[in-house]
Amino acid sequence: VQLQASGGGLVQPGGSLRLSCAASGSTSDINAVGWYRQAPGKQRELVAAIAEGGRIIYPNSVKGRFTISRDTAKNMVYLQMNNLKPEDTGVYYCNAGWAYSGTHVLLPRYNYWGQGTQVTVSS
Repeated sequence: VQLQASGGGLVQPGGSLRLSCAASGSTSDINAVGWYRQAPGKQRELVAAIAEGGRIIYPNSVKGRFTISRDTAKNMVYLQMNNLKPEDTGVYYCNAGWAYSGTHVLLPRYNYWGQGTQVTVSS
């Protein structure tokens, strides 16, 4: 599976961005998708996921502002980000693969990452 993320950029606080992730290859190996971000000097963290079975997961830091969606027919995953804050700055990564039942935790053998797209929130 190959993942190609796009849509990052520079946006002012309060603005919006929509990230896209295109999946190709053995997409039948995907039953869960997610977006992660990594800020300078910090660990990579989950910002949104669609778990196996369809449950959607958001951390409190983005709940109500970010929306993850998936178009299975087009092999696309999206992250709509509204009311962006400077602390949302980071490199955003698309993640997809085969998850344990009812979770977003991917089996190591079926854990795929995109190349990352930079999101900068600054005035």
